[in-house]
Amino acid sequence: MTTANKTSANKASVLDWIIRLVKGVMVGIGFIVPGLSGGVLAVVFGIYEPLMKFLGNLRVKFLKNLLFFIPVGIGGILGVVAFSAVVDFAFANYAAQFTWLFIGFIAGTFPSLFKTAGKEGRKVQHWVLLAAMAVGTLFFMRWVETIKNVNLAPSFLNWMMSGALIGLGVVVPGMSPSNFLIYLGLYQEMASGISHLNLSVIIPLTLGLIVCVFTFAKLVSWLFKKSYAVMYHLILGIVVGSTLAIIPGGVSGWTIAVCAALFVFGAACSYGLAKLDEKYPHESIV
Repeated sequence: MTTANKTSANKASVLDWIIRLVKGVMVGIGFIVPGLSGGVLAVVFGIYEPLMKFLGNLRVKFLKNLLFFIPVGIGGILGVVAFSAVVDFAFANYAAQFTWLFIGFIAGTFPSLFKTAGKEGRKVQHWVLLAAMAVGTLFFMRWVETIKNVNLAPSFLNWMMSGALIGLGVVVPGMSPSNFLIYLGLYQEMASGISHLNLSVIIPLTLGLIVCVFTFAKLVSWLFKKSYAVMYHLILGIVVGSTLAIIPGGVSGWTIAVCAALFVFGAACSYGLAKLDEKYPHESIV
């Protein structure tokens, strides 16, 4: 390999690492923003399937796959810890604008996601599944909004349960753990605990998340292997339905223009990120 080729390969490697870091940050933020789903963002940014395959088959290319996901993990931690206070403030004061920004992120990568879903063919039943899941997810998320608050006291077991809910948000795209934590009266305490690096909150949250994800990852990996097109169109429907469900209402005046601008900005950024990812492809996880 020539010096020029080595330099080009190193640049591509560094850029790929940064892209995965940014994706991890976005997914991490998705887990702490009420109404959003970190699982959906993981799907949108092409992390979900390889992550489930990795966690479901740890003995296969373990070191190589671990190195691949290190920047994703770092980004996820940064997204949750470093941005928890910022996200909490932005969502409390500029919910509509913030939500439209994330809808833009999802919209920008949708063409790439749709292409990936049809990689092994697309039949009528896949379209039906996509539509059914989109409608079902939309109605489910609307129903969740009607649930009355149940206040639980912060405790080790309740934080573990909260971590398990976040873990389900990883495994089940479309599920918004933050919404459930709000209904349980634990969201503000969790956000505060994370932003202040309170280990009595962070440790049980992490334990619950790890147990939940490792419990279900192998099943999801097996389902992808057996029914790739079905799984992807099912998830694609969840992405569509959950995105429609978080569209904020009551936006008026100058806020409409701001929301539109943020939507375009988010879509352009994620579309560019998807194109960069296609330009510098990495080896698929087996």
